[in-house]
Amino acid sequence: MRYHLGWVDSQLNPTNSNPGKLLRPTLLLLAYEAAGAWGLTDGRETSDAGYLQRALPAAVSVELTHNFTLIHDDIEDGDTERRHRPTMWTLWGVPQAINTGDGMFGLARFALWGVLENGVEGDIAARLGAVLDRTVLEIAEGQYLDISFERRLDISVSMYIDMIGRKTAALMRCSAEMGAMIGTRDADTIERLATFGQAIGVAFQVRDDLLGVWASAAESGKTRAGDVYRRKKSLPILHALEHANPQDLRTLQDIYQQEAEIKAEQVEQVLAIFERTQTRAYCQSFLQQHCDAAYEALNAVPHVNSTVSTRALGDMRTMVQFIEAAAH
Repeated sequence: MRYHLGWVDSQLNPTNSNPGKLLRPTLLLLAYEAAGAWGLTDGRETSDAGYLQRALPAAVSVELTHNFTLIHDDIEDGDTERRHRPTMWTLWGVPQAINTGDGMFGLARFALWGVLENGVEGDIAARLGAVLDRTVLEIAEGQYLDISFERRLDISVSMYIDMIGRKTAALMRCSAEMGAMIGTRDADTIERLATFGQAIGVAFQVRDDLLGVWASAAESGKTRAGDVYRRKKSLPILHALEHANPQDLRTLQDIYQQEAEIKAEQVEQVLAIFERTQTRAYCQSFLQQHCDAAYEALNAVPHVNSTVSTRALGDMRTMVQFIEAAAH
């Protein structure tokens, strides 16, 4: 577990490695603050962050949940590298990696109950557990769909959006919803922040889809059009398949179904088809719609007279702006 989290190297010696974006626990803490932080910031100096203790166990729980799914994803997808290091299964074998992922899921659930030791009421803690359990089931459904899509070319855009809504966006929604539940009992606030999490989760995946095709090597640190080389069934290819003319459709089907690796000239063919189907513009517009939905949800969050809440809402808008940049 420590290796996967970036704390030790393959010899289990301490190291400074990439722990990932930590986006989900950050979102949970921001939603907690935006919801009012249970009134614990009233009259405090803003430099005193002790009020965060109430939400930290849940933040740890969602990050461990995310990482257990990554360990299993790496096995299911056959990925040999994550965060610029060998994946766990390539070092210790599939059985140990499966077991470690299972163990991390157990640890994620166990960590959540730490909220009880930090002032969270029992009924709220039970609801937090139910939200997390529901989300893990949704993620498994999303992964089932993702795996089932791998050898198919009859996947519609709507099917793909349903898949990423479960696989990617569900845990973002869960993070925001749990943070809000720890911060307030106000149902409107909780629902608005959960809606924000869902919208930003879909937008975050579509941003990745855009960058996976059109980001330069310098921007992404990866191969230009890497998702095309990998024949990844992301939003661009699915949109193009739905809107290509008959000749272009046959070209896309032939390239994506061939046994041989895709060559550079074939990638250029695919990119040209994307241009004819206005696929990039569609993906940018789709991304913008979900960013707008995220802004709308934030603007509808009931006002809390707190500098911490105001700052948190500003930070969440900054997150949207970061994602939104890919739409331009």
